[in-house]
Amino acid sequence: MTATRTILVSGDPAAPTVAAATALHAARQGRRTLLLAADDPHRTLDAALGVRLDAEPAEYAPGLAVARTDEQAAFRHAFDEIGGRLKPALDLLGAEPLDPEELTALPGTARLALLRALPAVDADVLVVLAPPPADLIATLALPEQLERYLARLVPEQRQAARALRPLLAGLAGVPMPAEWLYEARVKAAGALAAARAAITAPGTSVRLVTAADAHPFEELRRIRAGLALHGHHPDAVVVHGVLPDAATDSPDPWLAALAGRRREELAALGAACDGIPLLTTGPAEATLEAVADRLYGAGPGPEARPAGAWTVEDRLAADGLLVWHLALPGAEREDLDLVRRGDELVVGLGAHRRVLPLPSALRRCNVAGAGLQDGVLAIRFAPDPALWPR
Repeated sequence: MTATRTILVSGDPAAPTVAAATALHAARQGRRTLLLAADDPHRTLDAALGVRLDAEPAEYAPGLAVARTDEQAAFRHAFDEIGGRLKPALDLLGAEPLDPEELTALPGTARLALLRALPAVDADVLVVLAPPPADLIATLALPEQLERYLARLVPEQRQAARALRPLLAGLAGVPMPAEWLYEARVKAAGALAAARAAITAPGTSVRLVTAADAHPFEELRRIRAGLALHGHHPDAVVVHGVLPDAATDSPDPWLAALAGRRREELAALGAACDGIPLLTTGPAEATLEAVADRLYGAGPGPEARPAGAWTVEDRLAADGLLVWHLALPGAEREDLDLVRRGDELVVGLGAHRRVLPLPSALRRCNVAGAGLQDGVLAIRFAPDPALWPR
C-alpha cells in the first residue's frame, strides 16, 4: 500500500474552491482521491461542489470521492469511551445518564474529528478543506501536546507495577488506579501516535490560499513561522482573483493602474515566499476544471517540502559551545520567547508555543545565549562543568 499524499488547504473564503479544484485535478490524473471537508460548519465546500456532503464518502467524479468529518460521531465516540468507565461512579451518586440524542459536540471537537479521520483514509491523495491557518496550526500541534500530557499524567512505566497494586493499596491505605485507566492510556496513546504519524508523514503538506487584494505579507509570514515551529512547511501559496496581464494595457486608466499595482504586489509576494511556489487563479475561471487547469496545468502540482533541519553544531574546540540551529522561516525576534525548563526548551512564537525535549548532549549544558538570523534561531549552549565529562 502506497503512502497517502495529504494536502491541507487553508486560508480565506476561496479555500473551498481551491481544495475542490486540487482534488479534481488529482483524480483526473488517475489517482484515487478523497476530498474531505473539516471544520466546515457553513458547508462552503458543498456550495463549491453543488452537492451535499455526508460522513460517508460518495463518488463525485471518476476517481474522486467526497465526504465531511462527523463531529457529532467523534464526540459520541469519545463520550462513550469515558462514560462507560464512569457509569459505576455515576450510578453510585444517583446521577441520571445522558441519552445519545442529548449529546452535542463541544468546541474543539472538530479538531479531534480531523485527527481521527486522517489515519483512517484509504486513498492515493487526500485533499482536506482544513480550518483557518491559526486553528490548523493548533490542530497539527495537538497530538504532540496530548502525548506529552499523557506521559506526565499516566506514565507508561507505572503499568509495570500492576501486579503490586493490591499490596500498595494495603500499605498506603488508599485505592490504586483501576485497570481501565491503563487500558484507556494504551488506547489513547495508539490513537495519538496514528494521528501524529499521518501529520508528520513525508507526503503531508499545507497549501495556503489568499486573495490578490489582501496584502497578506505579514499574515503569511506569521503563518509560515507558526507552521515551522511545529515542523511543517507550505508546499505552495495560491493567490486567487489575479487580474490578467492584458489589464495593464487597458484603455481604462483606472484598470491599467490597478493591474500595474497588483502585478508589483504579486512580484513582492513571490519574493517574500522565499522559494515557496506561488500559484495564481484569475477572477474569470467559472468552473472547477478551469481553476484546476490554471493552477496545475498538466503537471502533478507542488510536492510536499520538508521543513528546515534542526541540527546541533559542535563548536567546542573553537568556542567552547554547542549551537542548536532551529529553522523558523518567517520568525521575528520580537515574537520569540525562550524558557529552559529542566531537560526541555519552551519556544514561544507569537500565539504559538512548543515544548522541545533537548538533545542528550545539550541536557548537560547551560543556555549561553540565542540569536535569530535569516529565519534560523541559533541557541548557544555552554557545557556545565559539574555535568560535562572531563
